[in-house]
Amino acid sequence: MNEGKLVEVFFDGDCPLCIREVNLLRRLDRRGRVQFTDIAAPDFVAAVTPEEHADFMARIRGRLPDGTMIEGVEVFRRLYAAVGFGALVAITRVPGISQLLDLGYRVFARNRLRLTGRCAPDGTCAVPATTRA
Repeated sequence: MNEGKLVEVFFDGDCPLCIREVNLLRRLDRRGRVQFTDIAAPDFVAAVTPEEHADFMARIRGRLPDGTMIEGVEVFRRLYAAVGFGALVAITRVPGISQLLDLGYRVFARNRLRLTGRCAPDGTCAVPATTRA
């Protein structure tokens, strides 16, 4: 499978950091190789169960052309390869660097709501099933 053929990436449209990265990738995706799906949109919530929505909110996910789902750092690798950064992607596969990136992403994903300012004053960081009206 060609790394540059990621068809769909699922992102949190209510996450300020996520939106910045998606906007950058949209500008770089001159060949239209990536489909961006906002998991915070009400129509997305209606299409999945609450459990599935929670899984999508827990970590970034992507779907390859054959329907295979991928998640975490591998999604970023596929995205950046699709927009022409294959050499950078190759570096992320080097042993040691790969493990550090995986660990860093897991820490970020676990703390994403707090890090992007989306926790309540009492410290709770729950995202409702749908965040938009």
